[in-house]
Amino acid sequence: MLRFVAKRLISLIISLVVASIVIFLFVEVVPGDPAAYMLGLNAQEDTLAALREQLGLNGTLLERYAGWVGGMLRGDFGTSYTYRTPVSEMIGERMWISLPLAIYALTLSTLIAFPAGIWAASKRGSLADILVMGFTQLGVAIPNFWFAMLMVLVFAINLRWFSAGGFVGWDAGFGVAMKSLTLPAIALALPQASILARVMRSSLLDTLGEDYIRTARAKGLSRRQALWRHALRNALIPVLTIIGLQFSFLMAGAIIIENVFFLPGLGRLVFQSIAARDLIVVESVVMLLVFAVIVVNFLVDVAYAVVDPRLRVRA
Repeated sequence: MLRFVAKRLISLIISLVVASIVIFLFVEVVPGDPAAYMLGLNAQEDTLAALREQLGLNGTLLERYAGWVGGMLRGDFGTSYTYRTPVSEMIGERMWISLPLAIYALTLSTLIAFPAGIWAASKRGSLADILVMGFTQLGVAIPNFWFAMLMVLVFAINLRWFSAGGFVGWDAGFGVAMKSLTLPAIALALPQASILARVMRSSLLDTLGEDYIRTARAKGLSRRQALWRHALRNALIPVLTIIGLQFSFLMAGAIIIENVFFLPGLGRLVFQSIAARDLIVVESVVMLLVFAVIVVNFLVDVAYAVVDPRLRVRA
């Protein structure tokens, strides 16, 4: 197991190095001068040069990359060109919205998908199975931003059960804060729950068709007992993959939902920073999100080895 984890850690480090190079180069080649954007079209060249020097934009690409990576390793993400505040403080403030939102949405998705997928697999071919697959197909087809606006119209404007947008802050109390994240979390969870339920059903049906399940049934186990005692654990491997990918998506891909509900999260911060040519913020936030994706994939790989010990031997 230790050898397996060590190999995955080496892979994680290599992935982070490659990702940092790609992110830095892609952001740096985007056309536009942050100094010119901040000072306007009529700014004098000497003023632009002074601001570029102040922002650290005059160095070579290698010097700027080394400074950026070295700062991140020390926990210093630099200073925002636009807001002139430490990027780490901006990320910290937004993270306390995006991370709970992603966990909330993933929890809702899992709580919906697991029972639905298991029920559909246990009732294969029945009306219940058809209904579950129909609803999941609908959930995949409906755009989450459209569903979000529909929920705002129904639950915020008409029924007035929730606010239409914004975040009250954690100082208002945990329950009040989570209530303001409920509609965004449901909008994010619906398509993810639909995908996860379909994968859960498909994986369980494949596992129930294996020889060892037929042997267990021949020894007297009912289909329900074989499902819960033997099939479910082995069916979790592809499901864990989807859960890991979904969490990564919910962290990095919630920009549309955050804009619909005016949530000051990481996705909205990236959108605003791109518009303002605040390169240091874009680089740092994207690198942080990539780090989260890679770490989640690493944890999923370790979970694989826990669920299926054969993977440790192959590694």
